[in-house]
Amino acid sequence: MSVEQSLAQFQETETTESFSLQNSKLLKVELADVTIQAKLGSMVAYQGDAKFEHAGSGGVSRMLKKAVTSEGTKLMKISGSGEVFLADLAQDVHLIKLENDKITANGANVLAFDAGIDWDIKRVEGASGALAGGLYNMELSGTGWVALVSDGPPLLLQLDGEQTYADPQAAITWSSGVSTSIKTDVNIKTLTGRGSGETVQVAFSGSGWLLIQPSEGQVAAGAAGSGGGQGGVLGNLLGG
Repeated sequence: MSVEQSLAQFQETETTESFSLQNSKLLKVELADVTIQAKLGSMVAYQGDAKFEHAGSGGVSRMLKKAVTSEGTKLMKISGSGEVFLADLAQDVHLIKLENDKITANGANVLAFDAGIDWDIKRVEGASGALAGGLYNMELSGTGWVALVSDGPPLLLQLDGEQTYADPQAAITWSSGVSTSIKTDVNIKTLTGRGSGETVQVAFSGSGWLLIQPSEGQVAAGAAGSGGGQGGVLGNLLGG
């Protein structure tokens, strides 16, 4: 058996879709002269004439929101022709096709999205009072593909009016019919003695679905240095 034959199980998958999974952890995007946005540093390979540039924030309003909230993954624009392969820390990749619809996602879990998708930063209701600086997520709307990552196999929860609670980092994405608020645990035992330590959760209500991961997420190198303080705000402003 030749080396090529022994590696045949890893052969590139060909489809007619612009976004396609090559395996559970690797995404292929056919550019076809459109511009997509992807997480900065997520390119692992490409073929053809692909061009990469920093995406910025897409306007002053979103730039200021990113600077203040530290939410919204740092993005790059990818254009040209050919194929580009994307991944993020060997996390599982999941594809969602939006048709004039809207989802909300944790910015850390957004890998890439189509040219027809717009994004903004939204605050969880009640978060400003519960947390210093509040709690924010990315809202993605329009028509096209959205690629998300999860740290391990996710779980899809159907919401039909019963309130559901999740760790802010475990909630990957949820549908447009779902509303969020903050639940805080003010029991002093969770702060000074033996307790769960889970003092802040996001409450989900309404009708729709919620996707959660079995983890509070991976921490990328350098993430610890992107927090608050004047240096963090300035860094986010300059970084887009």
